[in-house]
Amino acid sequence: MTVSNPPGIGEAMEKGPQGPDSAAKVWPEIWCSPTKVPLAIVAAIAENGVIGDGRGLPWNLPSDLKHFRRITMGKPLLMGRKTFESIGRILPGRETIVVTRDRAFDASRGGGQTNCIHVAYELEAALALAQARAQAMGAGEIILAGGGNLYESLIGHAERMHLTFVDVAPRGAVSFPEIDWSNWLEVSRVRPRPSAKDEATFAFVDFDRRHCLSL
Repeated sequence: MTVSNPPGIGEAMEKGPQGPDSAAKVWPEIWCSPTKVPLAIVAAIAENGVIGDGRGLPWNLPSDLKHFRRITMGKPLLMGRKTFESIGRILPGRETIVVTRDRAFDASRGGGQTNCIHVAYELEAALALAQARAQAMGAGEIILAGGGNLYESLIGHAERMHLTFVDVAPRGAVSFPEIDWSNWLEVSRVRPRPSAKDEATFAFVDFDRRHCLSL
């Protein structure tokens, strides 16, 4: 899977990965309601599609962490249990909805204020809770922050993507799901100068879903 060289802004990403089992191919169009807060995927993706090694990120990019903070501040975050535990703490200024099948999951393990952490045991319940919290917070987006299984399960519901394409190809057990890129329109691309502590070069690229049908 190669995702590092999408076409320019406004072009269909026909050279991107495609597959018959891709969640995005199953959902080439979605119903978008003006009364609902849009779901936006945030992910950092290597050239080979890797997003994690099963324990966390396979790179150190402080600039991307700052970018993540800017994008997600003041918004509810949907994430799986393993992603939550790999972060290891509550993210200030945001609310986290942990999606897990583990009924014994203890949200207080993340430390801090437990009223900033919510738990959902089913996807539909997680989406409904995220909508309620986003509207209560006055947020313009709901952030889908991973991991791989949750991206694959919910990518069909996403209207936007804020992706960081990282110019490395590490080994890793977790990959971003296959996408029919022709369903997505690139609307912004920035390639910042890496800081001294960044381990790789990268680009911040934003996408909107092409076929978003109005209710």
